[in-house]
Amino acid sequence: MQTYETPLVPGPTSVPEPVRRAYLTDYGSGDLEPEFFDLYARTQDQLRQILKTRNQIAIMTGEGMLALWAAVKSCLQPGDVVVSVATGPFGVGIGQLARSVGATVHTIEFAWDEIASVEAVEAAILEYRPQMVTIVHCETPCGTLNPVEAIGQLISRHDVPLYYVDAVASAAGAPLEVDAWHIDLCLVGSQKALSTPPDLAIVAVSERAWSIIEAVDYQGYDALKPFRAALADRWFPYTPSWHS
Repeated sequence: MQTYETPLVPGPTSVPEPVRRAYLTDYGSGDLEPEFFDLYARTQDQLRQILKTRNQIAIMTGEGMLALWAAVKSCLQPGDVVVSVATGPFGVGIGQLARSVGATVHTIEFAWDEIASVEAVEAAILEYRPQMVTIVHCETPCGTLNPVEAIGQLISRHDVPLYYVDAVASAAGAPLEVDAWHIDLCLVGSQKALSTPPDLAIVAVSERAWSIIEAVDYQGYDALKPFRAALADRWFPYTPSWHS
């Protein structure tokens, strides 16, 4: 396969040489060695700085889609109402994910060369009174950046229980303030602006989202629930990608 010095595609970014070298390190085991939990805690703190949040962060083994699925399955039950803001293929896809777990999804769709209208989103919130609003911050194939901050103000004003933001392509590459923008589930992939291989799925989870996760009690392999106690209990639920 031919390679390019500057690939003009919306896919995984190049991985710098220092990052590739770090992958050769034999880090401690996630189920046996305390050094692993120190590494996990440091990584969590660094991600908090990038995402501008105090929330606990789940660092899962898998590419970015794992984060999207984990947040949907861990927080939604059949019949929950979702407003899915779609300005491109990923926005449409998130609505499909929510629909697949039995949620009642109202997709507010815009042309793929547009950004979301805050007024239209507010009208949908007032009409449908959703359990969750979903949006993609950066619709990579379309090259658009949605007004996540302004919609976050609507989430707070109208007491929407959950604000789900796909920031896979924007985290560390565009301004993003999880706490100030009232984001409950901020979804990140390691292979975009973080410039590491596509093997980590990251979710910053607010306290009110953790309460809903506890109530839903989803038990699948991609569940977020086990990550709440993982660090405090010095225990990791699955084999991490940086296992030696």
